[in-house]
Amino acid sequence: MSASHNAPDNTIAFQGLPGAYSHLACRAVYPVMTALPCAQFEDAFAAVTEGRAKLGMIPVDNSVAGRVADIHHLLPDSGLWIIGEHFQRVNHHLLAIKGATMATVRRVETHIHALGQCRNFLRAHNFAPIVAADTAGAAKDIATRGDVSVAAIASELAAEIYGLQSLAANIEDADHNTTRFLIMAREAAVTDPNGGPYVTSFLFRVRNVPSALYKAMGGFATNGVNMTKLESYMVGGHFSATQFYAEVDGHPDQKALKLAFEELNFYSKEVRMLGTYPAHPFRFEAANQAE
Repeated sequence: MSASHNAPDNTIAFQGLPGAYSHLACRAVYPVMTALPCAQFEDAFAAVTEGRAKLGMIPVDNSVAGRVADIHHLLPDSGLWIIGEHFQRVNHHLLAIKGATMATVRRVETHIHALGQCRNFLRAHNFAPIVAADTAGAAKDIATRGDVSVAAIASELAAEIYGLQSLAANIEDADHNTTRFLIMAREAAVTDPNGGPYVTSFLFRVRNVPSALYKAMGGFATNGVNMTKLESYMVGGHFSATQFYAEVDGHPDQKALKLAFEELNFYSKEVRMLGTYPAHPFRFEAANQAE
């Protein structure tokens, strides 16, 4: 592999071991970039902040497991911008060493969320679930143990990397199992207000007075701005200090959203933009399927 191929400007960081679903997302969106595995989410953010990687692929929500813990606490202090989003379908595979079969497997190891997402499959085959640190780590571990009685739930990419066979594919209980990723960079994306469609992500804190949140949100309603996400987080361990993470459709330079932000600023102690980026086509596919 050439030095230029491994250069920071051609590198994207993710949390997990090779073969993790975040690694799969990196390959799906940026197939020619070098994927850099990082032990913790903080390490993935730091790789981008410090210039060892150009981009970061960070999971934020799963349609089954909900929001990914800690990410919204790390976003404000990262100094990074959201420049894109990606929705990755999660297709779980039952992986085992060569020579193992469905009949030889007794135990299945994987991340606790993957166990929960494959509960029906595990129960149907009477497999004992064992919690592991992550999906790719479980695959790597069973590859080195040579035990036909143990399997892992992980991605097809993990099978390829660790030389495992897939005994069963698409074993997740919900066929909508999808993870949403944010793509992070040191600089904000350059976007044309006349283009789109866009998503704008931001943080804000309202004043600790009655109806503050209601009033702060009023501008989005009166200006016809669609808010797709609003989540609250305690700040500094104080019950009276709450920070909100929000996402809306549109570009801040478009009239409706500009007016909404003016009203938000009036009722808030702090508003911090995190990025405006193209809306992923999956949003519209999912909306059409729901109708």
